[in-house]
Amino acid sequence: MYTQKSFVQKPAEAQKNWYLVDAKDMIVGRLASEIAKVLRGKAKPQFTPYADAGDFVVVINAEKVKFTGNKLEDKKYYWHSNFVGGLKNRSAKEQLERRPDLVLFEAVKGMLPKNTLGRDQITKLKIFAGEKHDHEAQKPQPLTFKI
Repeated sequence: MYTQKSFVQKPAEAQKNWYLVDAKDMIVGRLASEIAKVLRGKAKPQFTPYADAGDFVVVINAEKVKFTGNKLEDKKYYWHSNFVGGLKNRSAKEQLERRPDLVLFEAVKGMLPKNTLGRDQITKLKIFAGEKHDHEAQKPQPLTFKI
């Protein structure tokens, strides 16, 4: 009787590509879910859930992302200063003005696994507020999404 073997990819065998995403006029949540798929490697036929085989993603124009509905005023970003009573918050509009890279970073981070694998995968995400980025040497290929 013939039994078919399952394919298991080892992290050392994974081929990691570099992709460039232009976030101009894209909706934050929809863009974040597509980026998370690329970081995890779910579009590859060699996808293994417990191995880091995803690609690197460079995002430009992060300050030009869009929110739907009233999220620009209603959505809050929270952090704590580690002092008593130190809970702070900003609206999405203020966060886009001050730290536009963190808006997309937090959205993608929330869509990755909450374990060591997810922490390794988020390091492959490089976000830049403007047109210029520091990864020209890696020759990232443009990546477009149908969203």
